Amino acid sequence: MQYDNGVPAHDIQGVVWTKSSASIGEGNCVEVARLEEGAVAVRNSRFPDGPALVYTASEAAAFLAGAKAGEFDHLVG
Repeated sequence: MQYDNGVPAHDIQGVVWTKSSASIGEGNCVEVARLEEGAVAVRNSRFPDGPALVYTASEAAAFLAGAKAGEFDHLVG
């Protein structure tokens, strides 16, 4: 099944939502799930029934590569 950006996260069925092990348990986490067609859904753990953003596998890979390279470190520091 293909999902559009902004789909209510609870409408995405049969996936496992995962958050970082670096999460400190205060509910301020980003959760991700791999969808059947290889896309990646992202949701805010504070609002698990809120909207999910859906990215292609290529978009998710590009973001992860940039994050691993430290390209976004300025956003949280």
